[in-house]
Amino acid sequence: MSGAASAGALPGGRGAAHPTPTPRELPMTSSRRDFLRTAAMLGAAVPLTAAGCSTTDPQAERRGGGTLARARQEGRIRVGFANEAPYGFTDKDGKLTGEAPELARVVFKELGIPTVEGVQVAFGGLIGGLQAKRFDVVSAGMFITPERCGAVAFSDPEYVAKSAFLVPKGNPKKIRKFEDAARANARIGVLTGAVEGDYAAKLGVGKDNVKTFDSAPNAFEGLKAGRIDAISLTRISLADLLSKHQGEPFEVTDPFTPVIDGKERFGAGAFAFRKADADLLKAFNDKLTELKTGKRLLPVLRPFGFTEADLPGPDDTAAKFCQG
Repeated sequence: MSGAASAGALPGGRGAAHPTPTPRELPMTSSRRDFLRTAAMLGAAVPLTAAGCSTTDPQAERRGGGTLARARQEGRIRVGFANEAPYGFTDKDGKLTGEAPELARVVFKELGIPTVEGVQVAFGGLIGGLQAKRFDVVSAGMFITPERCGAVAFSDPEYVAKSAFLVPKGNPKKIRKFEDAARANARIGVLTGAVEGDYAAKLGVGKDNVKTFDSAPNAFEGLKAGRIDAISLTRISLADLLSKHQGEPFEVTDPFTPVIDGKERFGAGAFAFRKADADLLKAFNDKLTELKTGKRLLPVLRPFGFTEADLPGPDDTAAKFCQG
């Protein structure tokens, strides 16, 4: 997700999460098309069931924790997702899928929680929804940033991501990084609330040349219509987008890592938890480490376009990316 973060937003990759928007829970039978049609109504709350607010430890509930024990007792856990392929989305049959929800199913099943339920919200409402206890975990491939680390506790990353551009075949404006776009006076499409708009601004792309879209499909239509010269997202997202438009005259550029103020801006996607849920976070991280060391992580992510190059290294921890 892209676009310069609006006032009050937490800047950072894969969408800058606002702390206050109210998400709307959508039934898992809703299709992606249904979600897009109702996006304007995402501010309307739908009450959660009473079971979703219960706990096996009243004192832990008052402290804000106790989620792991409650989820094990109920046999289910709720995850927030933003309907963004390939990270977390509903397929044409209304099933929750994507790299993060499928990873959640594997991890939570091994933690004694067999059922993962999805709560679909706009990306900007994920952190607010988590803090409001509308769901228990953010399962949307959200980038770890220092700003977000002030609001939530991140797991260690399940993937790392480089940036890229979707451009017309042959890349006529020779856009390989943001500095190239600035020199070419190119119009760059970004998604509302995510990091690429900030990257573009800091690396010389004029404000009027940064065009914001509310979804990747709409950005693609903008590129196809000639309203923009390139779309900026992660390589993973753009490869997925292009796969849905086979035969169209576009290509994904080689991945790169933006360098801002002398620092590489290397995105790392992870699950987000409430800070009070330290036991749930530790249990999740322990299982995630088992998947990594046992070479079981890539088979879960590969169906969604992830490769070995997208796997985190042993030094890629939440603490590292929280430091910036």
